[in-house]
Amino acid sequence: MIRPVRVTIAALAATAAALAFAASGGATAPVAPADTPLVPPAGSVFTGVSAGPAASFAQEVAKHPAVYGAFVTWGESIHWAFDEAAAAHARLMLHISTTMGYGAPQKITPLGIAQGAGDHYLVGLAALIAHYGRPVYVRLLPEMDQANNAYCAFNADGSSRGPSYAPSAFVAAWRRAVTVLRGGTVAAIDAQLAALHEPPLRGAPAAGTIPATQVAFVWTPQVAGSPDIPANRPSAYYPGDAYVDWVGTDFYSKFPNFTGLDAFYREFSGKPFAFGEWAIWGGDSPSFVAQLFQWVDAHRRVEMMLYNQGYVTNGPFRLNLDPGSTAAIRRRLASPRFLAFTPDW
Repeated sequence: MIRPVRVTIAALAATAAALAFAASGGATAPVAPADTPLVPPAGSVFTGVSAGPAASFAQEVAKHPAVYGAFVTWGESIHWAFDEAAAAHARLMLHISTTMGYGAPQKITPLGIAQGAGDHYLVGLAALIAHYGRPVYVRLLPEMDQANNAYCAFNADGSSRGPSYAPSAFVAAWRRAVTVLRGGTVAAIDAQLAALHEPPLRGAPAAGTIPATQVAFVWTPQVAGSPDIPANRPSAYYPGDAYVDWVGTDFYSKFPNFTGLDAFYREFSGKPFAFGEWAIWGGDSPSFVAQLFQWVDAHRRVEMMLYNQGYVTNGPFRLNLDPGSTAAIRRRLASPRFLAFTPDW
């Protein structure tokens, strides 16, 4: 039976009991963390979809999505994302941004996260994931090397956005988020943050515990920075192997940079690889589908692919606009290598 998730992050952050803070009197024991980065069985790929109705995607491609991705904004209520993933019987991936789209007001800067200004959100999110009780992927600040994203370190002309957005601030923010969301006693978390030269956790009792959760962190820059300057290269934003469970990128038919994809895949070896977003964009293209899946077949670290439908009905990524591509995807996903469910479903 799926428990309802009609609980907001703010409500959880405000209630010590809901947060499962284990002051020495003893609250609920934290959920054991996953002992793997939540990968599929060897040789398999979790297929998935982001945004829009999962049921229509499944009908179009004749494959149930194993993973459901939801685009959410820092500080906003996200209970709906858990509800939709549960209703779809799919594992949840949270694509977490600091704005509600390009040009929208930003909720927090990378440096703000690193300095603890967003700790109430992270603490509440940890509680919400623990309350949900199922594994979750967290894709924090995706495409951080893309100037259209408010948290990128550079403007489109290559000028810096200042220290609050520097790649080093992104790295510090990512490490803090991972440290908090992996859970543990507040004392242990504070010790880890001190080792990172970051301030102690805010908004949690010193004798408390943040619930450990089954969560895996998916780092997904573009394969080349935009602007494409050395200081904005993907590696400038890499938080380190200890803080990344999956490496991946986004890939669209409108920008089929397979040469860059090859180089990026080689550079960040040793981690399972994910397409956090991929889609047909700019016209029906069965040839792109064939080329992408041939690439996946030849690169065995690829273990997850989430098609981005977009939230707009008849938007540019919707498969109903591209029948040739849809048929090609359906044929490719029919392979048993592409899994329709995660083990927890």
